[in-house]
Amino acid sequence: MKKILSALCCLVLLLTPCRAAQEKRVALTFDDGPSGRFTRALLEGLAERDTKATFFLCGYRLETYGALAEDMTSAGHEIGIHGYAHKDMSAMSKEQIRQEIEKTAALLPCESVLLRPPGGKASQTVTEVAREMGLSVIQWSVDPRDWAICCPETIEQNVLNCVKDGDIILLHDMSDSSVEAALVLVDRLKAQGYVFCTVSELAASRDTTLSPGVVYHSFP
Repeated sequence: MKKILSALCCLVLLLTPCRAAQEKRVALTFDDGPSGRFTRALLEGLAERDTKATFFLCGYRLETYGALAEDMTSAGHEIGIHGYAHKDMSAMSKEQIRQEIEKTAALLPCESVLLRPPGGKASQTVTEVAREMGLSVIQWSVDPRDWAICCPETIEQNVLNCVKDGDIILLHDMSDSSVEAALVLVDRLKAQGYVFCTVSELAASRDTTLSPGVVYHSFP
């Protein structure tokens, strides 16, 4: 009888489909651009690696490099709003915040539903305006402080030391070191089994519907 039960258990295990392990997913995000040659080099490197990212753009830079925003969208990247003048939105009135957002949105090649206030300073007033304008507030969970570091290897290690499934990684397309580090990170994390996606794709993969005025740091 024991042999029969054992055989039946083995048969059940064999017939039960195995559930594939959930992929490790992260979103790579870039602030403060577009910025000329740095952004162009980054877009070229991401294209070579078939990798999509999310760019939070400043209006005053779009005045000069608007064509690069069009290149981003045509390549399948996601675009978010980072304010027009890259000023602290938490110190602004509701009307000033609204103007910062509207001026930037008017320069984008497509509609955006994502806002990242400069410095991540999302006060209650900022989130209220975001909710009224239909924007989700996207922060981050991994910050290697690349804007303050000139060594690509240090930037890379700062990310590798703490990155995990569901993270939103903050970088900037404003220097050679940041761009170099970003592309190496894509290679190294892909080798570790990570999948790169946009912020909206990462949220959707975790059955999360992005809501206006809500602040998101990661999607574990």
